[in-house]
Amino acid sequence: MWTRTEFEAQLRAREQRYHSYHPYHVAMHEGRLTAAQIRAWVINRFYYQVNIPLKDAALLANCPDQAVRREWIVRILDHDGREGEEGGIEAWLRLGEAVGLERSEVTSLRHVLPGVRFAVDAYVSFARTRPWQETVTASLTELFAPGIHRTRLATWPEHYPWIERQGYTYFQNRLAQARRDVAFALDFTLDHYRTGAEQERALAIVDFKLDVLWCMLDAMAINYGIGEQVFFQGRAAGAQERA
Repeated sequence: MWTRTEFEAQLRAREQRYHSYHPYHVAMHEGRLTAAQIRAWVINRFYYQVNIPLKDAALLANCPDQAVRREWIVRILDHDGREGEEGGIEAWLRLGEAVGLERSEVTSLRHVLPGVRFAVDAYVSFARTRPWQETVTASLTELFAPGIHRTRLATWPEHYPWIERQGYTYFQNRLAQARRDVAFALDFTLDHYRTGAEQERALAIVDFKLDVLWCMLDAMAINYGIGEQVFFQGRAAGAQERA
């Protein structure tokens, strides 16, 4: 069994497997993606965005602890929005408009790749069928999220000046939200897993979530290519660059 400090270090070390290191994201941050590939990412990632509240609702349904439910419900409101305040889903739709997509093209989900659907659905199924404590732990990939959002905010205006600035709201909002969310999930995980075997299970859960994110990008890279290197476009109709 690791000490609390050692256990946290093990969790944070999982950053080396975060999807920021996927070739698709590396190319994105280096300015090597085409407009069509950026749009394809926005369309496919929207499927993840609309399923996050469903995942969080599944945790709430499984959790008998009122204090945890009170803490966790904020995540649903962050994505679905509140009265007079847009949420993350609306902000993502504005990102879609900023990259040149019609809202209906994004919300229809008709261009979402099978591999992306499979990965996201697996995550939602995990939340529905596993103990709620494990779903809390799966969210710890948010430890690494502020870095990727900062990179997008720093690199996109330079590399993709055609993207309208109002599209960056989602990334800006998640900088603070992810830090707040992960503070609770990290403390809970460090306290909940008390034996060596339990701590190893926690790492396996985080690895599963990292695999979900990585598989989504694998599907996009295979179908849309990376930069000028295009592998297969059998399902890429929704990501074709506009004339």
